[in-house]
Amino acid sequence: MLTLAAIKENPQAIVERLKVKHFDAQQLINDILELDKTRRAAQTQFDRNGAELKKAAARIGALMKEGKKDEAEAAKAEVAALKDANKRIEEECDAAGAKITEILLTIPNTPCEMVPEGRTAEDNIVEREGGKIPDLGEDALPHWELAKKYNLIDFELGVKITGAGFPVYIGKGAKLQRALIQFFLDEASKAGYLETQPPYVVNEASGIGTGQLPDKEGQMYHCNLDNLYLIPTAEVPVTNIYRDVIIEEKDLPKKNCAYSACFRREAGSYGKDVRGLNRLHQFDKVEIVRIEKPENSYAALEEMKAHVQSLVEKLELPWHILRLCGGDMSFTSAITFDFEVFSAAQKRWLEVSSVSNFESYQANRLHCRYRDANKKITLCHTLNGSALALPRIVAALLENNQTPEGIRIPKVLVPYTGFDIID
Repeated sequence: MLTLAAIKENPQAIVERLKVKHFDAQQLINDILELDKTRRAAQTQFDRNGAELKKAAARIGALMKEGKKDEAEAAKAEVAALKDANKRIEEECDAAGAKITEILLTIPNTPCEMVPEGRTAEDNIVEREGGKIPDLGEDALPHWELAKKYNLIDFELGVKITGAGFPVYIGKGAKLQRALIQFFLDEASKAGYLETQPPYVVNEASGIGTGQLPDKEGQMYHCNLDNLYLIPTAEVPVTNIYRDVIIEEKDLPKKNCAYSACFRREAGSYGKDVRGLNRLHQFDKVEIVRIEKPENSYAALEEMKAHVQSLVEKLELPWHILRLCGGDMSFTSAITFDFEVFSAAQKRWLEVSSVSNFESYQANRLHCRYRDANKKITLCHTLNGSALALPRIVAALLENNQTPEGIRIPKVLVPYTGFDIID
């Protein structure tokens, strides 16, 4: 969440930056400032009362020594009144502080200056692109038909077992999934990321820490009895490793990678864009997470983008990278870059990765800080990226590599699959 110090320093600048995300924060910022004013005034009175209590306590002792019991009793009554007043003031301060936090949790992160204006995905900017789009001809099959033809994925069986959006991978389809996961993990390890195997469910504090909670869109699966949440991405448990932690400056950066299944309700999703693997409720993904000093986070962001680019290039997929406009960004992000690959049979671009810098927004919610050589404690910057999400990668691989003989496997994956063609 945004820091109270930043809001107090320049409230209008924050209101103006949030307009880029098409979020009107004026009233919320005004409410925060008023609550902070009330809290500070109450704290001042609390401190005054405390000073009076010390004086009164000293006076009571002196009066008792002098045998002035009536005056001592009057002073005791004064102390009792001051203590009652301070109890009420403390409750008022706590209530104001809690309300400030409650409001801060509803305000999105401010986008950085590089974020372009815009409302929808059509306003995103193509930064760069690469790879060659294959010409498959008019009889090319979409991945859901290829999956059926070669017995790779059974969508209907997933519906029977669970429901729509929970496919069952079979034979070489399952092996392709496993090969991609291992390939992505190996590449992340080569890039210096420490592999982590996190839980697939998290508590409420973890969801709040990375900004998935409060879940206004109802996209998380909630286990009501235990008040736990199925993770929408490994970002949540991995970043929460550093919740309530002070990291020594010499130990930064922290670089973690993790494979996990991901669970998303995808409420409101329907139509042609959700067919096959295009949009699922459960899918596999390898995530990379970094904890950085603020001055290093944008260099780290470029490294992460280069890492994702190397993956799609090694998979021989046509790709481009988008800088998202304010209206298409997530609640928590300061800047986001999406990678998309071209799906030749569907003739459309499919998002396979988002790489984001959250600056200090998540770190403030997480209380994730570092201590420098002078013992000064400062909020870290957090970053994460998909490296990569599997469903649409699989969709593009199946479609783009279909031949009359079968589906060709990219050379980089053959050591992992154990086969070079699906026939």
